[in-house]
Amino acid sequence: MSFFETNSLKDVHASIQEVYLSDKRPWVVGYSGGKDSTCALQLVWNALALLPAERRQKPVYVISSDTLVETPIIVRYIDKNLENIQKKSDEQGMPFIVQKVSPRVERSFWVNLIGRGYPAPSNKFRWCTERLKIEPANDFITQRVAEFGEVVVVLGVRSAESATRAQVIAMHKIKGTKLARHSSLLNAFVFAPIEAFTTDDVWNYLLQNKSPWNNDNRELVTMYRNAQAGECPLVVDKTTPSCGNSRFGCWVCTVVQQDKSMEAMVESGEEWLEPLLEYRDLLSSTQNPEKKFIYREFKRRNGQVSFNHANGKLVPGPYKLDFRKELLGKLLEIQKQVQAEAPIGEAPVLIHPAELHEIRRLWRSESGDWADSVPQIVKNILGIDLDWEIEDSVLYNTQDFSLLDRICKEHELPTELMVKLIGVEKASHGLKRRHNIHSQLSKVLNEEWRDLKTILADHGSDQTIDDIIEIEDEESSFAEEVSSGQLDLLNNAGANP
Repeated sequence: MSFFETNSLKDVHASIQEVYLSDKRPWVVGYSGGKDSTCALQLVWNALALLPAERRQKPVYVISSDTLVETPIIVRYIDKNLENIQKKSDEQGMPFIVQKVSPRVERSFWVNLIGRGYPAPSNKFRWCTERLKIEPANDFITQRVAEFGEVVVVLGVRSAESATRAQVIAMHKIKGTKLARHSSLLNAFVFAPIEAFTTDDVWNYLLQNKSPWNNDNRELVTMYRNAQAGECPLVVDKTTPSCGNSRFGCWVCTVVQQDKSMEAMVESGEEWLEPLLEYRDLLSSTQNPEKKFIYREFKRRNGQVSFNHANGKLVPGPYKLDFRKELLGKLLEIQKQVQAEAPIGEAPVLIHPAELHEIRRLWRSESGDWADSVPQIVKNILGIDLDWEIEDSVLYNTQDFSLLDRICKEHELPTELMVKLIGVEKASHGLKRRHNIHSQLSKVLNEEWRDLKTILADHGSDQTIDDIIEIEDEESSFAEEVSSGQLDLLNNAGANP
């Protein structure tokens, strides 16, 4: 049943005004650019605009979460709206303050996937949501709590979205008020002004009421129609539904088997986005259980080997460094291509310089990349230098690695072991106190350094070397798939590296 069959728009405005005027707690409105968050923000704006200026003193922060891997068209749309929101707020003396929030560089998608080797996210290992969405929004809310004591978070969530969503909203409700307790943040409360709206209510309101910041809501309708999509909400806790099926959101999302929204955008005339779709399909293909060990190490990031308790199978670790180099190179090639083909003013930055610097640091410090590959890859593809920091503590190069590798083989020692031990020594070189070096050396020595055949035999695994280490023909087949763009779209659970 439509909300407006028993309620009027005047009732909604009065409800919003009542909550706004009831205390001195500032508001934080989540804005994702989709229909629900747009509806909620527009209602809040129009309700507050009816109040005398002297009663609109409490700040209303409008925050939009940019994961840094959002679909470029959506990024352009949101940025334009955020700019207009702030401009109109200033002109009309409204209390809105726009703020875009993003993950810290060390938590970004590319730093985790290419830098640390995390596998493409899946339903069973969805490492991206908390790092890219929850943490940035919650950090901002926590800062406002520290500044003001308490805050009210205004979200465009609706009970009609799902039975689970309705249950969560009801469970956190504060009796006798229009607020709910935030599920994870102390001193943060949630207000959902469109909680009882149906989807039709949302669209009817947007199409019948002009945007106060001069956005054309019909453009939003067109975007939904072209993308055949829902929206990714501003995620502030683990109860907020994450993206799934058809949706606006991250163009790299591999939690879904098929990115219907991106495909629909390409089919509707945005052909310049097609390389992004192919790259997403490449990431998705690495979830194929039969090919996981082509791309991933057999050891975890902590240097240990794990087996699945249910079936005794070896659990793969992070992406191999060589494959991460391929991923970085292809990503930069795609960035160069789409920036050349994108409409004027829409050329996206797919990976930021700060992320490249952090990936370089991780490869050098954690993966033994003595060749210092990142600057070379960037130079070869983009033809630029990024003022790379010269690290006094890392003085080795490709020739040094070749020499060390030859010596280690002569003495039947794992080269990676010696690289890590030398890394521990270099990290503590020059320090007055080196009391921690022994524990660091011990940690490296306690990693799994036996060969894979010995490990499998000791564990009694029914897997063989051939099961784990794919033959060269399969590697070549993969390379042909990548070059032709004919990649499998398999969505199998990936393991935590």
